[in-house]
Amino acid sequence: MKIAFLGPQASFTQLAATQLFPNEELIPQTNILDCFTAVENGELDKAVVPLENSIEGTVSMTLDYLYKTSDIKIEAEAVMPIAHHLMIHPNNEAEELEKIYSHPQALAQSFHFLDTNFKNVQKQEFSSTAAAAKYVSEHPELKRAAVANQFAANLYGLKIIHRNIQDFEQNHTRFIVISKVQNVYDNEKLNTLGEKSSLLITLPEDHAGGLHQVLSVFAWRKMNLSKIESRTLKTGLGNYFFFINVVGNWDKVLHENALEELKSIGAEVDFLGNYKEYLLES
Repeated sequence: MKIAFLGPQASFTQLAATQLFPNEELIPQTNILDCFTAVENGELDKAVVPLENSIEGTVSMTLDYLYKTSDIKIEAEAVMPIAHHLMIHPNNEAEELEKIYSHPQALAQSFHFLDTNFKNVQKQEFSSTAAAAKYVSEHPELKRAAVANQFAANLYGLKIIHRNIQDFEQNHTRFIVISKVQNVYDNEKLNTLGEKSSLLITLPEDHAGGLHQVLSVFAWRKMNLSKIESRTLKTGLGNYFFFINVVGNWDKVLHENALEELKSIGAEVDFLGNYKEYLLES
């Protein structure tokens, strides 16, 4: 089985994919769209992509492609603690730094540490933490550092000069496994956090109480919603779709009736799947 992941090598997504699919072939993709396209076209079987970070929020591109790619389903969700380290080429010294490279989110998540300890060192955004680490490893003549993970430091032979520089301890990223078929993913080697279902809902039209009408479908059935997020349809101001997570096992009678009621009031509903949530190691 071939699994796509948001690359390059040594990215946090690869670290997640390695734990989710330790015995499968992992193939890096340049961006999130490439991951969705590879699965949609049948080039690869599944893909692992980031969905949300506890500090920076939802990865909007993932949410948008879940909506745009109608055949895609979610098979599993995995939460991984994120640890950022500051690393340099072993030939260089921390006092000589002129620039620090990393992904925009990694720089944002370690902003206070970098501002306090390297205030006068220029920060520059890179396409990924791993790409930043790779660049630093390939240019020892430059006085550069990267914010990346331990995996990247090991792969590219970099020296970590500061560990765990993220500003908040509770820094976690949520990843999802996507595929065209709603398979059951089960991994007894990983800790299970719970079970949930995901829905994409588009309201029939903009009118007073429209969202309340949709949410009442879940409320009177006592269906616990752990996430409600709106995203623009990109068809004009005020036009949105909603990404909703329902906690627990999906009941074939009670919950299926909820979908039918949503459709009866004119809402468009895309059921993305019922799946387990796992805890990964950093």
